[in-house]
Amino acid sequence: MAKVIVTGASGFIGRHVLDAIMTCGSFDVHAVTSKVPPLAHADCTWHVADLLDSAQIKVLFRTLRPTHLMHFAWYVVPGKYWTASENFLWVQASLELLGQFQKCGGQRVVMAGTCAEYDWNYGYCSELLTPKGPTTPYGICKLTLQMLLDSYAKETGLSSAWGRIFLLYGPYEQATRLVPSIINAMLQGEPARCSHSNQIRDFLYVQDVADAFVALLESKVTGPVNIASGQPVTLKQVIYTIAEKLNRDELIQLGVLPTPLNDPRVLIADVSRLNNEVGWLPKYDLNQGLDQTIQWWKKQLSETKRAL
Repeated sequence: MAKVIVTGASGFIGRHVLDAIMTCGSFDVHAVTSKVPPLAHADCTWHVADLLDSAQIKVLFRTLRPTHLMHFAWYVVPGKYWTASENFLWVQASLELLGQFQKCGGQRVVMAGTCAEYDWNYGYCSELLTPKGPTTPYGICKLTLQMLLDSYAKETGLSSAWGRIFLLYGPYEQATRLVPSIINAMLQGEPARCSHSNQIRDFLYVQDVADAFVALLESKVTGPVNIASGQPVTLKQVIYTIAEKLNRDELIQLGVLPTPLNDPRVLIADVSRLNNEVGWLPKYDLNQGLDQTIQWWKKQLSETKRAL
């Protein structure tokens, strides 16, 4: 059986990837985290390792000798990751991972990228046509790693793909981000404070994001692939859909928060490669994804109240 290492396995995307990859039944799954592993996902083998330590990377790969690698680990502290110096450390660590993977007989690697690699002035983002123009250390470092991965794969014969993630939401998302912040405010009867929210975006439910990455791993598709829905929606539509589901329209306060500088009016993905070459389509539309997310946050709130 093929053996896969999943880095960042306890993170927002990684934990959902574990669900998806164990469901497919094609891999002996090894999950890597820098913290004490969670109790869930007993069907995979957990490893605690600091991936910023090259010595620990060598031990991990020389011990496991995986055939496949899914790399999600990165510095993602909300509000800080865009400009953090840790982005540069993760480029270095990711190259060390890649090198050790290839030396130990690795066959296929999929890494997580970001829509922040694109020039946002273009709005509609195609892997093959849209210019790249990252404006933050996060986007610059991700794009640099993508180009290095592509070059390294061509030189060594390694099969590689790069999933460019757009906007995602769902269980375990950081509570300060848009969807959970709106849900939690309304569940607690508090004002849902927003910007004008006319921006057009591309949202994909996190379990669909995970499923798309697993499909990409199992495919032979190489190079960058947008991981998104391809369906444009305004932030205002998302906010009002949540409010309608919770019957709390009166709590919406549009225009009370400033719009971030350089915030693009439109940011959506061309998903032709994902749909046609990988052969993947989402299982959840926005309504279904928000239903699942609201139920999860309701449960979290209920458990928090019981613990008090």
